[in-house]
Amino acid sequence: MERFLIPGQKKRSCTSDALTRSPRKKIKLEKDERMKEEKDEVDEDSALAEFSHPVPWQKIEAEGLDCDYALLFAKEEADQLFKQLENEVVYSTGEEAKVQVFGKVYSIPRKQATYGDAGLTYTYSGVTRSACPWTPTLESIRDAVTKTTGQTFNFVLVNRYKDGQDHMGEHRDDEKELDPLCPIASVSLGAARDFIFRHRDARGKHSCRQIEPVKLELAHGSLLLMNPPTNTFWYHSLPVRKKVLLPRINLTFRRIVLASKK
Repeated sequence: MERFLIPGQKKRSCTSDALTRSPRKKIKLEKDERMKEEKDEVDEDSALAEFSHPVPWQKIEAEGLDCDYALLFAKEEADQLFKQLENEVVYSTGEEAKVQVFGKVYSIPRKQATYGDAGLTYTYSGVTRSACPWTPTLESIRDAVTKTTGQTFNFVLVNRYKDGQDHMGEHRDDEKELDPLCPIASVSLGAARDFIFRHRDARGKHSCRQIEPVKLELAHGSLLLMNPPTNTFWYHSLPVRKKVLLPRINLTFRRIVLASKK
């Protein structure tokens, strides 16, 4: 992610033979040099415009795991975004608030909603969900993520955890609808929660390898990028934390591949 940080200033070039040239040639040389520097500045400004929200990234790596983590929103802005989402997001109810695991149907231990571009659907845990139209706040957060990462997203899964009792079990975001080359961008608002990665070869009683899990605390206003091939090799979860008493909203922005482009 270093390529998205503000580049340093360019050094001016100077050669000794330029000082011995005629005044006319020297003036022309200086003019050409100024024009080159101005062009470099324009090019640099254009590059920065594409990523207009540069943030200090923290790289998180392990075998087959590649993530980038940063604080995307300051506290005041994150507080405001949380309040706006509380007013705008409509969560699923009834059958849409359930998942299927190994043939059994369970109520989801959190609230969920799906938003995105018109006509998009997303199938996971045995349930197909259609995208509701973007709300103004979801659209604004999506655009901020795009400006920061250079990646475009057409769908978001919203999870609301009322407190530390609400949780998410181990899973991988590897559904066939997702663009395998696009990272999943996870924005957290509200209570900080532990987020745990576990390698697929180190899960359960019959694990075949000793690989330490990777544990993160996702802060209020943070952005976690799960880059390929992370979701191929690593499961992730948000475990119960009984001491957490405040709510949290998590937005996972994704790129769904349209059927005609698969």
